[in-house]
Amino acid sequence: MHWSRLIDAVREAGQYTTAAEAERVTRIVLSALGGQLVGDERVDLARQLPEPAARVFAAAVPATRQLNAAEFVADVAARIEGATPATARWDVSSVLSVVGEAAGDALATRILAQLPPGYALLFGRAELMQAA
Repeated sequence: MHWSRLIDAVREAGQYTTAAEAERVTRIVLSALGGQLVGDERVDLARQLPEPAARVFAAAVPATRQLNAAEFVADVAARIEGATPATARWDVSSVLSVVGEAAGDALATRILAQLPPGYALLFGRAELMQAA
């Protein structure tokens, strides 16, 4: 996938009015995600992303503590001027659903296995709970 196709896909998914808005949100969400992933999943996702996206993603220093999905959305909201939890959730889902598709099912499943529960919905996937 090329950078322009990634931005077009995010623009369509998020119904953003301009490519610049979609690009800004994409960069913020990818930077936040880069802080949450480590190991092979981080490397493999960077390889699947277009070069400008991979740079933004890989430049993020891995966090010392993984954020749960709600904390992740709040972190993104803090990075976007004027964002609310609802708009940040929309932004995160718009980007991560496209990133999940670009990654492919196998890698997306590995990524979700590394992240705390709750991220699947942000990637546009159902989150199945195991019976107790």
